[in-house]
Amino acid sequence: MDTVWLSGAEWAAVLRIGLGLWWLESWRHKDKKGWFERGTGIAWAADVAGKHKWPFVKTGFTKVVEPRPKVMAYIVVYAELALGLGLIVGFLTPIALIGGLLLNLLYLVLMIHDWAEQGQNAMMGLISFVALFAMSWQTWSLDNAIGLF
Repeated sequence: MDTVWLSGAEWAAVLRIGLGLWWLESWRHKDKKGWFERGTGIAWAADVAGKHKWPFVKTGFTKVVEPRPKVMAYIVVYAELALGLGLIVGFLTPIALIGGLLLNLLYLVLMIHDWAEQGQNAMMGLISFVALFAMSWQTWSLDNAIGLF
């Protein structure tokens, strides 16, 4: 593939690293004390799920998240950190890309009524999809350096 400045594989790596930085920023700006000590993140999500226009969202939240709010807060916050770091350094990249795509889809469904949020989730999902199928771990990654995937 002919491109300007970088090769196609290098541009795919740029997308992967940029997506990793986006996840890292999502983790960085979270009020961790609020999420972990006061339960603000899960309380907010419970409010959104409770008013959701799709009944399965409320049901799923009630069955999966509500019984274990503290555990789910740690899972959400540290999943964003793990995704960011994994994508930036290119470690377990296909797993990180699929995990990020699933997390963005979850956020997309939860926030279906808020179009301001949907742009971010849609773009992150699209980048995950492109980076996955472009096999972005082939360049500038630990996966490539150690022969994974």
